[in-house]
Amino acid sequence: MKKEDKALVIENIANTLKEYNGFYLVETAGLDAEKTSALRRACFGADIKLLVVKNTLLHKALESMDGDFTELYPALKGATSVMCTNVGNAPAKLLKDFVKKGDTLPALKAAYVEETVYYGADQLDALAAIKSKNELIADVIALLQSPAKNVVSALQSGATKLHGILETLSNKEEA
Repeated sequence: MKKEDKALVIENIANTLKEYNGFYLVETAGLDAEKTSALRRACFGADIKLLVVKNTLLHKALESMDGDFTELYPALKGATSVMCTNVGNAPAKLLKDFVKKGDTLPALKAAYVEETVYYGADQLDALAAIKSKNELIADVIALLQSPAKNVVSALQSGATKLHGILETLSNKEEA
């Protein structure tokens, strides 16, 4: 490959990574055609962009980007695929589904999610537990609605009690 072509590929990789909030480095070298197709379909369905890249080109793309990616460099050995995502836990959940089926591959090498580096396949559970932005918003809304619902229900049930107490007091005063 010519030097100009490499520079263009490096720039394309860097631009692709910048479009997404996070990315996973995954080992996919041992997958057969059927499992590779299944992985690609699953990624497409989960809105994850799957790239197969050369480690040296990915290394140079990471160096050209803002941020410190030095912790990821040791993971750039063997065949590496990059799973780009805007939902931090989506690739982890997808990889866990493959593990549940008894597949050893694709295997997580490292991940960069929410400006944090996760290194090693043992981090898969931690990555899957990360809540997405939409899940966090739903949790906050649920927390905000809960006290309001409690106040409304207390007012509704208390209104009948309060009415009864006031009526009793007014009857007492008349007598």
